[in-house]
Amino acid sequence: MSEPAEPRKRRLDLEPDTVERDLIKLVLTVVELLRQLMERQTLRRVDEGDLSEDQEERIGLTLMLLDDRMTELRDRYGLRPEDLNLDLGPLGPLLPRE
Repeated sequence: MSEPAEPRKRRLDLEPDTVERDLIKLVLTVVELLRQLMERQTLRRVDEGDLSEDQEERIGLTLMLLDDRMTELRDRYGLRPEDLNLDLGPLGPLLPRE
């Protein structure tokens, strides 16, 4: 007995020309999610007064550098910020729309 064919849209199409770009897209999506979470956590801690001025400055600089590197990598692989937002179906997008 043969198995029913799955719809084409459920298959994973791996093309040698796009594997690197697709992998970078996935990695950058995870990094962007973590960056946004770190940013929110930092803002919460600043609002609560949990950070010294020096800590605020270091974290701010680190987040800015991370954003710059993310932009460089997106540009290198021809990705837009919205390309990093995965659609989770009924749950909506992975990343909040800014």
